[in-house]
Amino acid sequence: MSKKIREKPIGIFDSGIGGLTVVKQVMKLLPFESIIYFGDTARVPYGTKSRDTIIRFAIEDANFLMQHNVKAIVVACNTASSNSLDYLQSHSQIPVFGVIEPGAVIACKKTKNKKIGVIGTSATIESAAYEDKIRVYCPEARIFSRSCPLFVPFAEEGWIDKQATRLVAQEYLKEMLELGIDTLVLGCTHYPLLMNVIQSVVGNGVFLVDSAYYTAIELKTLLAKNLLLTKSKTKKEPKFFLSDKPRHFSKVGEIFLGKKIEKVTVVNL
Repeated sequence: MSKKIREKPIGIFDSGIGGLTVVKQVMKLLPFESIIYFGDTARVPYGTKSRDTIIRFAIEDANFLMQHNVKAIVVACNTASSNSLDYLQSHSQIPVFGVIEPGAVIACKKTKNKKIGVIGTSATIESAAYEDKIRVYCPEARIFSRSCPLFVPFAEEGWIDKQATRLVAQEYLKEMLELGIDTLVLGCTHYPLLMNVIQSVVGNGVFLVDSAYYTAIELKTLLAKNLLLTKSKTKKEPKFFLSDKPRHFSKVGEIFLGKKIEKVTVVNL
């Protein structure tokens, strides 16, 4: 693979800012790669949209990243991954990664009793994308799914260890725990921010699958396999693009990324 292609950036997009949890993990595992992030904050949330609309938005997001000459695209949105990934992969000349399969694979590896829980947005849960992928790798699994819409605003408010968050988590996860799950997939990029409170509710006997982390691992593995890893040893700051700059974005973005976001460019798709 030519040096020129290796040094191209990695493109990451999400319906909003939740994908910054994926950016955070990619930065940890691939510190010398250039990253371009696009958050479609003007049209968030995708989770309440129709499948056709989600696919259309995802195509526009991917096309924006392609204009920046990226070498690979990460669909850092569970809703977009579950509804549009197949289309994007079949119409792209570069590798396109989603967050569904890495999480499904790890869930199958970690479960001992074959009882797996999946939580996410309404669109992700209704798509049954996690269920379909889990059954590929673990056909005998019993899968219990639940949408948890209140987790998104809790994460964006920074309510990562509030009593209200704990009470809602208990209500959302009560039935799954009664059914005996031993593995829980966090099927939304917002949810890793709530890992501590979710873990405290489900107990240490339930393994939490952070899809953002395992997506970053798969990205690194496949870039290496395709000889697409940069040879640079210089750390670069990611470039951030949004379709709208929400109020308090800097504060919320820092919660997700774990560091201040110095510069954001607002673009009109």
